[in-house]
Amino acid sequence: MDYPKIKSVKAIPDYKLRVVFLSGDVKIYDCKPLFEKDAFYPLKNEGFFRTVKVDIGGYGIIWDDEIDLSESELWINGYVDISSVAEPGTEYKAK
Repeated sequence: MDYPKIKSVKAIPDYKLRVVFLSGDVKIYDCKPLFEKDAFYPLKNEGFFRTVKVDIGGYGIIWDDEIDLSESELWINGYVDISSVAEPGTEYKAK
């Protein structure tokens, strides 16, 4: 299956990423579960975590030559950013 390429990524509070795909979809990806894997341990450093950027071609995101995530991982395991789909003037409140 082809997944939409990534247009932009932004680190947001609580070790989450706001990922905008070329399709216009916006998803939030929680990176905290990755901390259980040794390869992703450096992401616990908030300064390093915020250096995330889109890989060339939009096929994933990268922090350095060793730490990256694919567009499919972000698409499948990210959740829809409710603020990007809410009607203008409406406010989403968690229960």
